[in-house]
Amino acid sequence: MVDELSGSSTPAPPEAKAGADAPTVLVVDDEPSNLASIEKIFQRDGMRVLTASSARAALDVLRGHRVEVVLTDLMMPGTSGIELLRAIKQLAPDTEVVLMTAYGTVETAVQAMREGAYDFVEKPLKRMTIIKSVRKAAERRSLVAENRSLRQELKLLTKREIIGSSPALRRVLDVATQAAPSSATVLVLGESGTGKELVARYIHDHSARRHGPFVAVNCSAIPETILEAELFGHERGAFTGAFARREGRFAKAAGGTLFLDEIGELTPSVQVKLLRVLQENEYEPIGGDTVRADVRIVAATNKDLRAEIAAGRFREDLFYRLNVIAITVPPLRARREDIPLLVDHFLGVYCAKNNRGRLEAPREVIARLLDYSFPGNVRELENVIERAAVLCRGEKLSVEDLPESIRESLAAAPETITFSVGTPLDEVERRLIRETLRYAHGDKSVAAQLLGISTRTIYRKLGEIEG
Repeated sequence: MVDELSGSSTPAPPEAKAGADAPTVLVVDDEPSNLASIEKIFQRDGMRVLTASSARAALDVLRGHRVEVVLTDLMMPGTSGIELLRAIKQLAPDTEVVLMTAYGTVETAVQAMREGAYDFVEKPLKRMTIIKSVRKAAERRSLVAENRSLRQELKLLTKREIIGSSPALRRVLDVATQAAPSSATVLVLGESGTGKELVARYIHDHSARRHGPFVAVNCSAIPETILEAELFGHERGAFTGAFARREGRFAKAAGGTLFLDEIGELTPSVQVKLLRVLQENEYEPIGGDTVRADVRIVAATNKDLRAEIAAGRFREDLFYRLNVIAITVPPLRARREDIPLLVDHFLGVYCAKNNRGRLEAPREVIARLLDYSFPGNVRELENVIERAAVLCRGEKLSVEDLPESIRESLAAAPETITFSVGTPLDEVERRLIRETLRYAHGDKSVAAQLLGISTRTIYRKLGEIEG
């Protein structure tokens, strides 16, 4: 069957020991002599070898072992190599399959390759031919696995998450979680850099449309002259330069969510068309016929839309259509207790992105960050940490790694706490203790001095609150 073992005068090479990264090959053949011959060939080449004399036995081996390549005979009694190939692709999709085929069955082997086989080798087998084919198949499997791993790593690095556990953020997520399963339009409000798009993505990911597309449009980044065409699409010849039909963002978001950021920048004509979508669930591409709109709209702005309405720049009826559920994302200064968590998260992201060891942020660095007001909110903090991760020369961040504006910032003044008339005293006490502790960076002794009570009382009250 194999030239080397069937009369060839070439001496057999000494058997090589399989290394830690050696591929594992499963040889499947119903003839014991062929099985033994091929097993020796791969063992001498330093591969790990498993054997099976039938398709059922091969599948049992695959269930219990990680196999890079299966080398199987095409013609076997009971189950053919093609049937085994299909079963392997169901059980272990990443495993590559090389077929052994006799003269006259090459067409069948080519068909098998269309169904997922990597290669085929013709009998009588030659030692170097089967080694080369199996080695290449193992390399391909390794490359595919490496690419998948890199894509997953890139996804983890680029995927943006909502980080934090502050009461202000939890209230936002509670409303978003309740709103997500509905079809209601959501208006996300908040300063620039607070994470309004992250909230929109959170709503999409927790909705029935999560398997559909999430399409984000920054309305202020698209010139007014083409914004309408970008959103609703156009037909060929609808205007000068429209040489071909083009789908708009509404069409691309079909079955999913369309996120309209900076909604306050829409022109009056686009506002009218958007109002029709919200009222009638339909729109007209420029120069085209009416199209059904299958999207859930989440809009966002950092503008005061009521002021825009008063100034005549925004339609009041559109505002009420958008403002079905309003969510205001708090600025970072209103959720300072989330800063340590955000710093840790961004350090993990940017240390990995810049191929350096994981950095730590010592207490003095965190304290300086807590003292800063962050007018750019979370986006500014992210930029600060990315810069520090690149410039830091040690294993820990230092205050010197922070921008001058933060190094020289004064401690933030304590915020005013307001209570509604009738707020229970225990709730007033609870919030006062928590806010004072936050201002004191968690130092119970400092908090006790500020409140005019003993540290023991702080511990006792905390126990009552947490209990």
